[in-house]
Amino acid sequence: MSVFIRKSVDALILESKDNSKQTLKRSMSLFSLFVLGVGGIIGAGLFSVTGLVAANYAGPSIIISFIFASLACLFSALCYAELSSTIPIAGSAYTYSYATLGELIAWVIGWDLCLEYAFGAATVSSSWSRYFVHFLSLQNIHIPDNLTYSMSDGGLINIPAIFISFVIMLILIRGNKESAWGNIVFVSIKLLVIAAFIFAGLHFFHWSNLTPFIPKNTGTFGHFGLSGIIRASGIIFFAYLGFDALSATAQEAKNPQINMPIAIIGSLLIVTLIYIAFSTVLLGVVPYQLLKSDGNDLAPVATAVSKMGVIDVQGNMHLSYPWLAHAILIGIIFGYISVLMIQFIGITRVFYSMSKDGLVPKFFGTLHKNFQTPAKNTFFFFVLVAILSSTLSQKVLGDMCSIGTLLAFILVCIGVLILRKRQPNLPRKFKTPFMPWVPLLGIGSSLLMMLYLEAETWIRLIAWLLLGLDCYLFYGIKNSKMRQSIEGQRVNNVHLVYYTALVSSIILIISGLYYQTVVGWQTSKFVLILTTIWSVGHIVLYTIKLVTQHNAVQNTKAHT
Repeated sequence: MSVFIRKSVDALILESKDNSKQTLKRSMSLFSLFVLGVGGIIGAGLFSVTGLVAANYAGPSIIISFIFASLACLFSALCYAELSSTIPIAGSAYTYSYATLGELIAWVIGWDLCLEYAFGAATVSSSWSRYFVHFLSLQNIHIPDNLTYSMSDGGLINIPAIFISFVIMLILIRGNKESAWGNIVFVSIKLLVIAAFIFAGLHFFHWSNLTPFIPKNTGTFGHFGLSGIIRASGIIFFAYLGFDALSATAQEAKNPQINMPIAIIGSLLIVTLIYIAFSTVLLGVVPYQLLKSDGNDLAPVATAVSKMGVIDVQGNMHLSYPWLAHAILIGIIFGYISVLMIQFIGITRVFYSMSKDGLVPKFFGTLHKNFQTPAKNTFFFFVLVAILSSTLSQKVLGDMCSIGTLLAFILVCIGVLILRKRQPNLPRKFKTPFMPWVPLLGIGSSLLMMLYLEAETWIRLIAWLLLGLDCYLFYGIKNSKMRQSIEGQRVNNVHLVYYTALVSSIILIISGLYYQTVVGWQTSKFVLILTTIWSVGHIVLYTIKLVTQHNAVQNTKAHT
């Protein structure tokens, strides 16, 4: 039996119609899905990353970066919409890959989604912590820095980040129908704050601040110019995360074949318009050179608000909207809650599906007897997010989230192409238009943004995927329910997994050497040492596996 064994699409569709107590409840209406999508997308990427990226990589041309990133998302969203309407079951890209690309690729994408959602939730909770601490300081309430920063940022533990993650966990354990009402309130507050900023900023908008629209490259790759625009697209791609996680709720949606495509595409289009309007006003009010946060995530928006006023003869600024900075701060604090909700929903539903397939322990597939939600699963990822937000920096968390998402988008686009080829007559409530160009453009644009990300981010991705292959070979492949349903079948092609791990290990070493060359050999070699140890360990492990398998095959032939 091949490691690329596929689940039957018909079986998945039948599973989606199961209404037993051990399945998720269909409680989410179109409106709830739409609000969840919009709320899940707008967050840290808009309020903090926008200013930082404009100041360091793209300048006013960040508007082009937003458009490019949104087009890449749109190509992928159209593919997500087709698959979610065809296979309306929990699991998002993992489930789609299992039906189109096979078990091994499905495992890789499931493991990759864990990277995307868990690191994304940790990024948002860490960013929320900064805003919350700033809000408390305005009330003369001060928390020691070592209790509000991660270890990588010089702290000890991030208590506010852990607190908000705990609150989200409790809300989601109660169920999506109950949490949807709170989400509507949080999203409404966030949209009102954004609207207030845009309308207030229009009175202080200066076209001269958008000149030059594309600043000249500094001589360093990725810093302004064309390369800066593309790198900025890859970084601010984090701002679009959320619509893909929406597809993970397909098994909890009412009339998913129709509602899921509308919610996915509609929320993405609305958010894109908001991002373009917000970034245009932000850069029209204040020159992009001033939008450096210097460690304060609130600074880009706060800097713009500080320019909305009248200067008297003594040179003092009198703010026209002194209340706006406080309103934005409160809006961000409440608005981030909806973003965290969609991240937690995404990761718990993916691992719920993987547990049902036997690829991860049964623990992840257990539902609460009263709420019919994966309560134990949600608690596990609360602990994981708490650890990540207290150990890693926001930059590392955000970069890992972005590259994981881009990889997921590529595999989803490939999945649509394969499913159209293999099962052209499969009933589809929504079809991706302009086939095969839309999926191909989705693959190309996502890959382009991945290639423009930093080498260190690639190193972490490859190391993470190697760990995933370890888990699959030592647990998933042995407990797969697809394999257990076909007794007496020997696993074929497992050597391909070994070779994949060996090739990945070699690439990891090369990436480590390239990274060290970029940063300089006179700097710390900590990253290079870690990648070498990790790679050599895997090369030894999988070489032994290959030799053992080869000897077993030879012995079998000798006895026959």
